[in-house]
Amino acid sequence: MHRKRPAMAVLAGALCLVTAACGGSSTSATTENAAKGDRSGAGYPVTLKNCGRSTTYTKAPSRVVVMNGASVAEVSTLLALGLGDRIVANQQSYGASEVKGRAEAIEKLPDGGVKPNDAFDIPREAMLGLRPDLVLSTTAYGFSSGNGFATRDDLASVAANSYVSPQGCDEDTSKMTIEDSYQLLRDLGRIFQVEARAEKLIADSKRKIAAVSDKIRAKGGKQPRVMVVFSNMSMGANDFSSVAANGIWNDILNKAGGTNAFATVTKNTFADLSKEKVAAEPVDALVVIGYQDKNPAAFARKLLRDFPQWPAAKNNRYVTLSDSAYLGPSNDLAVTKIGEMLHPEALGER
Repeated sequence: MHRKRPAMAVLAGALCLVTAACGGSSTSATTENAAKGDRSGAGYPVTLKNCGRSTTYTKAPSRVVVMNGASVAEVSTLLALGLGDRIVANQQSYGASEVKGRAEAIEKLPDGGVKPNDAFDIPREAMLGLRPDLVLSTTAYGFSSGNGFATRDDLASVAANSYVSPQGCDEDTSKMTIEDSYQLLRDLGRIFQVEARAEKLIADSKRKIAAVSDKIRAKGGKQPRVMVVFSNMSMGANDFSSVAANGIWNDILNKAGGTNAFATVTKNTFADLSKEKVAAEPVDALVVIGYQDKNPAAFARKLLRDFPQWPAAKNNRYVTLSDSAYLGPSNDLAVTKIGEMLHPEALGER
């Protein structure tokens, strides 16, 4: 993976080194970069409760810093809301996106000239030097002094607000659902007073997901057992340590007419499995999430060759995703792509 970090805590307690997805509606990058909303002060102050803290905004933030967090949820949500011009430093990137133009739009954002520290994110002094008025982090990990980061109190002392995304307060994303993506949209919509835009994105996403789910339910049939895995990534001691077990992908799979084949092996976000354990599971289909991987399809094909006994291998049934499979404004795209792979008879061949 591009950034190997002990920040597995960022997404799953001790395992937070990956997570793909930030997506929602299939909005173009042009739309995403079209700034919307009243930044003149109308509608303020806005107060949010976030991870046990109350944060008050007297105007729309204009110097936003987005921490890495092994995520693109926050930067993609800002772009989807037309707020890219508010970002002074962005550390997030997957190098790919299901949304046309999004990866390129992210690449063009300023990085603040920051050199990441040993924890692969913005160190305290560099953060304070950026003079932010809002700092976004996927989990509370990004505000840990033990990792050399500016704490939320440090930021408050220089009049900067801070925000931890939904389910990130305790660094455990195992209970994350699509509703958390909507909450992220709503919270940033309130902070920047672009609530109408946020609600439109949410409504569009719900409509698209419902259309897929309704067609699959109407057709009937079984729920295929799916393995969700991050490609070319190691997060534990076993051969398969980046298998997604619990979290937002399970909600996505359910709405796409599938079920996670490894959801019961652990209560954590990720499973750390032996090759024997993986081989024993009758996997019907494969979802490979590429994090900084330019060819996740090659990883998927190799996996199917390595486990020819899987129904997935016999039917060559897999799909590759990037940001849509994780927290963010484009979960409808993941539901659609997985649904089409699992239930072509209901949704039609792509």
